[in-house]
Amino acid sequence: MTAAIQVEKLSKAFGTTQALDELDLRVEPGQVMGFLGPNGSGKSTAIRVLMGILRHDSGNVSVLGQDPWTDAVDLHRRIAYVPGDVNLWPGLTGGETIDLFGRLGSGLDPKRRDEMIERFDLDPTKKGRTYSKGNRQKVALVAALAGNADLFVFDEPTSGLDPLMETVFQNTIGEILTDGKTVLLSSHILAEVESLCDQVTIIREGRTVEAGTLAELRYLTRTAVEATTTEPITAVASVDGVTGFVAHDNHHASFSVANANLSEVMSHVADLGIEAIESQPPTLEELFMRHYAVEPANGGVDKNNGVGNR
Repeated sequence: MTAAIQVEKLSKAFGTTQALDELDLRVEPGQVMGFLGPNGSGKSTAIRVLMGILRHDSGNVSVLGQDPWTDAVDLHRRIAYVPGDVNLWPGLTGGETIDLFGRLGSGLDPKRRDEMIERFDLDPTKKGRTYSKGNRQKVALVAALAGNADLFVFDEPTSGLDPLMETVFQNTIGEILTDGKTVLLSSHILAEVESLCDQVTIIREGRTVEAGTLAELRYLTRTAVEATTTEPITAVASVDGVTGFVAHDNHHASFSVANANLSEVMSHVADLGIEAIESQPPTLEELFMRHYAVEPANGGVDKNNGVGNR
């Protein structure tokens, strides 16, 4: 099956600044791909290349089987794009803007349009100049989600929205997936990515540093454990794979376990007689921070982000 998005060794420089450095990215049809990285990592540049707004310097890129630079006009009829900071025509109402976006893009389903306006609690009669940032985002989201696009590209789409509207967005994305649509979601809200995405690609300095399903990526991280045992638990601190061991008393301790050693450690804890145990699988945020932790010269904890040297 042809990938909805296929990027291989994609590079883009602005003068002496290398924004993308042989980036790899693959998104399958019907998939939600989380696209993660801090400001300056190259996410927005990559998205602009995918949208045909920027021309890449080298590498290969295909969107819905077409070249986003040479086939931009045709592709824009098949793609719904929402950036993190939406600018609207000041003299048009929100409703007029939504209809215009629909005519320029994949078209609009009038019933779906009205439903999305109600869901996002948007007043479509107001002029664009009067909208707050959050309401400008709502206009773009309504236009995108009411259309008939094959691919949805979201670059910080819920920026400026309140938590209730973030939940509405997440629920709506879940609905469009039942129609086999494909989503590329760039977001700083890791809980949003974790709840929506099938796979995640993490980039750093324009390069892919991790890519895979959440289950695959979690295998590379650690599981937090808190246990109470009938026998003294302190010996667990010396078991291979255990780090961050904190004994609350001789029978109660907290620690983390490398997932590769989880079975061995749990067996050791079981031999001590388990009275109570809780385990917390690694979150996407922990994985993300692992890649962006600044490793202090003394090998300790970086005071700027609180992440230890790993």
